[in-house]
Amino acid sequence: MRNGLWSPVGLRRLRVMTHKELLQLFRDAALMVFFLYSFTGDIYLAASGVSMQLKHAAIATLDGDRSFASRELAGRFQPPYFKPVGDAGSPGQAIRLLDDGDVMAVLDIPPRFNERLQRGEQVSVQMQVDTSNSVLGFLTSSYGAQIVGRYGLEVAALREGMSGAGAGPRVEADVRVWYNPNQNDAWFMGISELLTVITLFSILLPAAAMVREKERGTIEQLMVTPLSPFQILFPKVVAMTLVILAGSAIALFGVLGPLFQLPMRGSLVTFFLVTALYVFTTAGLGLLAATVARNLAQVGMLTVVILMPMLLLSGAWTPIEAMPPWMRGLAWISPLHYFLDAAYGILLKGAGLELLWDSVLAMTALGILVFGIGMRRFARQSG
Repeated sequence: MRNGLWSPVGLRRLRVMTHKELLQLFRDAALMVFFLYSFTGDIYLAASGVSMQLKHAAIATLDGDRSFASRELAGRFQPPYFKPVGDAGSPGQAIRLLDDGDVMAVLDIPPRFNERLQRGEQVSVQMQVDTSNSVLGFLTSSYGAQIVGRYGLEVAALREGMSGAGAGPRVEADVRVWYNPNQNDAWFMGISELLTVITLFSILLPAAAMVREKERGTIEQLMVTPLSPFQILFPKVVAMTLVILAGSAIALFGVLGPLFQLPMRGSLVTFFLVTALYVFTTAGLGLLAATVARNLAQVGMLTVVILMPMLLLSGAWTPIEAMPPWMRGLAWISPLHYFLDAAYGILLKGAGLELLWDSVLAMTALGILVFGIGMRRFARQSG
């Protein structure tokens, strides 16, 4: 066992090979520029430029009544959710505004709106919404329905003489928002983009390092050394893990923390340990891709093929419960699904391993399985 993995000789080989991988990576100027941009500029743009909330949605009005009641209703569509842009003119012009993307919605108030309200009749108000962006379209229609519904209740209460604040029985919902009380999109989008970037480089860097050996013909030289396949592959994963952890630290302490006041409530040691485990898990996919790819261009294409299903099945954009049954089954074998729960739990909720042990255990099992398959394929290709 003198030359075993954890023997003095084995540890020295691991250190030397890890140093070699770091040197090769830092010499690739284009890849390092892409790496630094991804952990800084890309995360900043995602946190500052992407919003999942409705803000200043342009709305035009088709007022067929032009009464006090119709003006009162239209006047309730105000910032920060809506931005009134005035009268739509005619029904045809309103459709053109929607088609051209000049407005998000058109509020169509019918003639005799005030008269029918005073008589106690039911009045329908039409709201046409541009739902080419389904998320914002859904929020626009939901907020609009709430405004119109609240106005209708107030008018009905006034007709019945219940004008006081406490008039009539009512139910109030007391909502308490935890973990992100201000509903700051920058926290969610920033962390989500950081996890995406970590996943991207966890696949790309080990695969690129392996294929680079093939392109340069150095893989044959490594195979005639006393190194085992594990001693060739494992240092690549260790080196890339160290680099990705450094990039994550830059993103947290250089971008998300000082610029967006991300709270980071949990243990950062736990976060980096879980991140290291996730990088090891995902690196197995990269090494598996490297056994298929013949050049760096193919590595890039395979990375996209692997990355996109992981993102879609992670639960970051669509809740697992909302997916079809067969997709829910696939989501449970996506490492990013478990890393997502762990990362948000640590950074925003302050959760520890006593609450996240199931996600960590699942990532460990997936990492051992995928890394073992990749190493087996490499050993078989190398003879």
